[in-house]
Amino acid sequence: MEINQKTEVLKSAKDTWKECLNIIRENIPFIAYNTWFLPIKPYELENSTLKILVPNHFFIEWIEEHYKTIINKTIEQVLGEDGRLVYIVLEESEDNNTNTTDLEYDKPKELPTVNKQKQYVTFLNPRYTFDNFIKGEGNQLARAAAIAVAENPGQTSFNPLFIYGGVGLGKTHLMHAIGNKILEKFPDKRVIYISSDAFTVEFVESIQTDKVNEFSSFYKSMDVLIIDDIQFLVGKEKTLDLFFQIFNTLHQSGKQIVLSSDKAPKDLKGLNERLISRFSWGLTVDIQPPDFETRVAILKNKCAGYGFSLPNEYLEYIAHNITSNIRELEGCLIKLLAAASLSSKEIDFELVRKTVKEVSTNKQVSVSIDLITKTVCDFFKVDENKVREKNRRKEVVLARQIAMYLSKLLTKSSLKTIGLHFGGRDHSTVIHAFNCIEEMIKTDEKIKETVEFLKNKIEMSSN
Repeated sequence: MEINQKTEVLKSAKDTWKECLNIIRENIPFIAYNTWFLPIKPYELENSTLKILVPNHFFIEWIEEHYKTIINKTIEQVLGEDGRLVYIVLEESEDNNTNTTDLEYDKPKELPTVNKQKQYVTFLNPRYTFDNFIKGEGNQLARAAAIAVAENPGQTSFNPLFIYGGVGLGKTHLMHAIGNKILEKFPDKRVIYISSDAFTVEFVESIQTDKVNEFSSFYKSMDVLIIDDIQFLVGKEKTLDLFFQIFNTLHQSGKQIVLSSDKAPKDLKGLNERLISRFSWGLTVDIQPPDFETRVAILKNKCAGYGFSLPNEYLEYIAHNITSNIRELEGCLIKLLAAASLSSKEIDFELVRKTVKEVSTNKQVSVSIDLITKTVCDFFKVDENKVREKNRRKEVVLARQIAMYLSKLLTKSSLKTIGLHFGGRDHSTVIHAFNCIEEMIKTDEKIKETVEFLKNKIEMSSN
């Protein structure tokens, strides 16, 4: 498709989606419209099929479950009886299930963006930039190296740049940011982002259609080649052989190569030694899970992106309890938004607590306020709800104060966050409880033994 034709298609898709939004807005609550439909962008209109871009797979599931009827009616009204809506997911999703209903969707792992100068698809997601990448101690070196490459592609010693780390830590974000920055600064450069899976599929198709030379020539013509999840090429010998040739040609020509993996090159078992050697020609950097402060900053940034805000104590609670990766942090916020838009109520702490429990995939039990509360209440045979209520029974007050004391002692939660766990009490109440238990420990041997026993039990439970 020629570029001028593409522009016309985009314009038509934009007008069509705008007409759909006007209808949808009149038939659903304002908060639901802002949450679930404003973030959607039109992409393409082909005959009676409208393609739209959604932020992630969760949007599809939520929209189909709650707004399928109104969307079906809207599409039929705007596009006729043959009208069809196709979703294109911006972000890579690990969930490969598809829901084959009247509302069909596509799930490419990359966002199809056209390089207008060269008329090919770059697969770069324009949402991923250095500006919205939150810098932290765990990603500082990787971010600095990525910026250096973007500022001067192929001309630094960071070639190739090899970024590795666990799932959901920001590798893909950085890679897209590199490509987007290069095209912004050097619009004539040929830049492409592709996952190793997509690269393999294209290679197999080129074999089937006898176009291997065209495939190879296309990638050798790039100024910047960005390949994500290189570990999935392990064991695919023919693909690796061709990649080796492309790598050599680009590197010898001073072209930039950026790669990512879940492991360091030396730990990629089954990868050809000659490739491992070439990966070491440049810079290998890792990304570590974000620390607490970085997680809070990420949450604030994500909230701003979704157009809503949460109290700091809520953000701190989420950050304390979801520690593994950024994807889970965002997943938690999306679920909170979903629950709020469904009930048309404000997000409260109980909803935050419930959502974190549902979203978190941490296998290891950490020392949390919930664990402390359960352990203390089980010991004193007190209902957990009682310590959150305004109950002045002696055994309830003692259990509550010991739980607050141990929460301050064993967690990094703020006084305000601890107070929230116990019925929304003020931080001064937490301080009072802590001081009371400290005094009791000094004067009451039985309390001292009880607190020490509970502390040991909680720490053993978290290992």
